Amino acid sequence: MHLRLAASLCLALVATPPALAFEQGRVVQGEPAVLSPRERVAVENRIVTERLETLLPRLMAETDIDLWLVLSREYAEDPIYFTLVPQPTFAARRTTLLAFHRKPDGSVDRLVVNRYPLGEPYTSVWSGGDLDAQWQALGQLIAERDPKRIGINVSRQWPIADGLSKGLHERLLAVLPAGFESRLVSAENLVVRWTETRIASEQALYPHIVAIARSVVSDAFSSKVITPGATHTDDVAWYIRRRYEELGLPVWFMPDVNFQRAGVACEEAAPFCGGEGIIQPGDVLHTDVGLCYLKLCTDTQEMGYVLRPGETDVPAGLKAALADGNRWQDLLTANFRSGRTGSEILADTRRDAGRAKLVSSTYTHPIGFFGHAAGPTIGMWDDQSGGADGGQWPLYPDTAYAIEGNIKARVPEWGRQWVQVKLEQSAFFDGEKVTYLAGRQTQWHVVR
Repeated sequence: MHLRLAASLCLALVATPPALAFEQGRVVQGEPAVLSPRERVAVENRIVTERLETLLPRLMAETDIDLWLVLSREYAEDPIYFTLVPQPTFAARRTTLLAFHRKPDGSVDRLVVNRYPLGEPYTSVWSGGDLDAQWQALGQLIAERDPKRIGINVSRQWPIADGLSKGLHERLLAVLPAGFESRLVSAENLVVRWTETRIASEQALYPHIVAIARSVVSDAFSSKVITPGATHTDDVAWYIRRRYEELGLPVWFMPDVNFQRAGVACEEAAPFCGGEGIIQPGDVLHTDVGLCYLKLCTDTQEMGYVLRPGETDVPAGLKAALADGNRWQDLLTANFRSGRTGSEILADTRRDAGRAKLVSSTYTHPIGFFGHAAGPTIGMWDDQSGGADGGQWPLYPDTAYAIEGNIKARVPEWGRQWVQVKLEQSAFFDGEKVTYLAGRQTQWHVVR
């Protein structure tokens, strides 16, 4: 978000009720459509082809890789294998050797050495034989292409870029032409750029995917699911998981649901506040959920309130607390500028939150093919110093993030007890501004 826009929002707060003053606030109700597994194949394959044709050549040039090898065995696939291959693919049968060769004109040949050809968008360069013959074919391909820099997926820092197993590495070394060992380089920068960058087709789909995630949360935090005095937080968590599974959408972690309530202390220094049990009137609810659809993952945290008998609205102190959470989001996203590192963004956000007298914690991360994806780490919940792995990675355009963190505020209606508002919304950075992919929570979910 531009600094000018952030300033205008601050001015608007003077005259506008806090819950209405924040840009992109949206309540998602009504479940968006979900394609059947069969219908998803054509969409996913169109996108993987577009990425290989338009994005990969640019990134291989950017990272100075002439030949990129992604080598996998069945049931021990490289973490990024499924981001590169057409569907329906369930495993790397039996050994699948992918090779991407950047030619002098900048285009990239997409080659596969495998007994089970993948078909489009790959060209098979081996007609068959035993496993030794397969590896010899890869060695011959490398000799013929004569690349100067051969990228392999080994990385000390990035788990998703460390997919080359020791056994496969040894087999590769055994078939390399003499003297080519010195040409092997880590492809970690290429892997991170490949996984964090969203092309236009993905940008068009992502809002719909995030809206699905938010719509289920909206249902979960309502009387459709919750009976105060009877429903356990685990019941709500399992409702969310079951609903996603009914839609054929895998969750990438078990949904979490917890409550805070008056009389149960939330300490200012505690990293997280909340407990599990039977939900009661007057409880503040929180959930953390993540799903994946069409190869893109979401990460969402939202807040709800259970009305007490006689109440018709959320207490003003809680509304003000959520508005503080939205202010924190705006301070964070105002610091998003291309080329800045995650640690720089974190430091400035902590400074700005301190000036605004917000008690906050920031732990924002990239999303995409993975829920906890690679890219700039903007704080960790247990490390606000900016020294975490990924803190020095710069912010690039066309990348997506879970804008994640929390604030604490005193609630007058609770005897000035602290409440923690934990927020996480999926958002996109286009190089100029941050846009919440399916809006963001600016008003409480209410269980009536």
